[in-house]
Amino acid sequence: MQTIAIGGIMHESNTFSDTPTDFDAFHTSLGDEIVDAWADTHHEMGGFIHGAAHHGNRRYPTLMASATPAGRVTDAAFDRLTDLLIQRLNVSAPKYDGLLLALHGAMVVESHPDGDGELLRRLRTVLPEELPIVVTLDHHANVSEAMVSHSTALVIYKTNPHTDQRQRGLQAAALLNRILCEGITPTQALSKPPMLLNIRYQNTSAEPLHSILNAAAELEARDDVLVANVAAGYPYADVPEAGPSFVVVTDDNLRLARREADRLSDMLWHVRGQLTLDLPDAAAAVRQAIHSEKHPVILVEMGDNIGGGSPGDSTVILAELLKQKAAGFVVVLCDAESVKTCLHTGVGENVALSVGGKTDTLHGEPIPIRGSIRLIHDGHFVETEPRHGGHKYHNQGLTTVIELASPCRALVVLTSKRQTPFSLHQLLSLGIQPQAMQIIVVKAAIAYRAAYEPIAGEIIEVDTPGLTAVNPQHFTYQEIRRPMFPLD
Repeated sequence: MQTIAIGGIMHESNTFSDTPTDFDAFHTSLGDEIVDAWADTHHEMGGFIHGAAHHGNRRYPTLMASATPAGRVTDAAFDRLTDLLIQRLNVSAPKYDGLLLALHGAMVVESHPDGDGELLRRLRTVLPEELPIVVTLDHHANVSEAMVSHSTALVIYKTNPHTDQRQRGLQAAALLNRILCEGITPTQALSKPPMLLNIRYQNTSAEPLHSILNAAAELEARDDVLVANVAAGYPYADVPEAGPSFVVVTDDNLRLARREADRLSDMLWHVRGQLTLDLPDAAAAVRQAIHSEKHPVILVEMGDNIGGGSPGDSTVILAELLKQKAAGFVVVLCDAESVKTCLHTGVGENVALSVGGKTDTLHGEPIPIRGSIRLIHDGHFVETEPRHGGHKYHNQGLTTVIELASPCRALVVLTSKRQTPFSLHQLLSLGIQPQAMQIIVVKAAIAYRAAYEPIAGEIIEVDTPGLTAVNPQHFTYQEIRRPMFPLD
């Protein structure tokens, strides 16, 4: 029987954000706490746990730490988390035969643009050279040569929204078992076209990624290929590794790995001319939603994509909904200050607030609203279905629902913590029936689709300003490779 160590440190870092990610921003589990927190989730960690057991291996849980996307991880937080992981692996650990490691692939640290590559480098300096390390990465990973060279094999999510995380954990566990029991020799190659893939085109159920992932699946079905990875990349990190990546893993055949990684990369590069942007602004999108006969209309506020590191308090679409007197809408804003006011006022009472737009000057100004406090909630909810992120238990902090005096049936939900809109239970837990609304604003890009697409009458993607603006031309890049499509 083999012993498998499992662990992870995950963060997606928006380098255009001024909000640093410190140690306290991470949700951290140690030892058996990992099993208790993650075993029954749709996360890759759940796949690690059950995959090890399925192959008859003992598991040794070390550290699992993850934080909501925001700005760069501080050096102090990175050093502390890395040292904690190394301590668990190198000091207090029993003898183990391999490591399953969950990383994001787009973590940027204050002193290390390639945070994941630096983490793996540090592990390699203290762990036995021959120890196999199989790493799972998010589909938005900005894969680096360091990640490839310091890992034994990479396994990257195949879906966006990410509904296959548990399956990738199981795949990684099966691959590590083959390395240990069959003596295979994973050999991997990386290919990166000189481009940023706009977040709008990172839906794996649509082109251009749909065809490329089908080609990767056909490749992975071959006996001489172990894994065929496609990563769309994370365009909100101004780092040299930014952009799509293709990593093919073979059994001791570097030539084949390089050839097939380049072939997949070329498939994306050759269709770059089709990746154009023509999205409505907030005013046009709200007009279209008001006149739509298909409800609910989902307005996607792409400039305030919480899953991409934005603050979640943009008022750009809310301002237009009020200006155009839209009815039957629901907007969720992160505004802890206003939540405190509601808590002191009490349920059923009328309240006047100035909501949102308080984090920076990029996401609109605070908007005055009046209404009654319909509900105060602790912010906890549970998602049992496979959803982007793989989490089951969620906490958006103390939350209040304001029913506006005007327009009719309009709701503003105020949370104390940023919460990605990846689950309908964010609203259902508050007594809001999404299907009964006329307009729902989601602060996202692609990941909301797993939850909201099945109930949507119509989906309108909106070109709004912010830290996650859909058009990369809105940002000033200084560190990425140049020339780079579509910037050059």
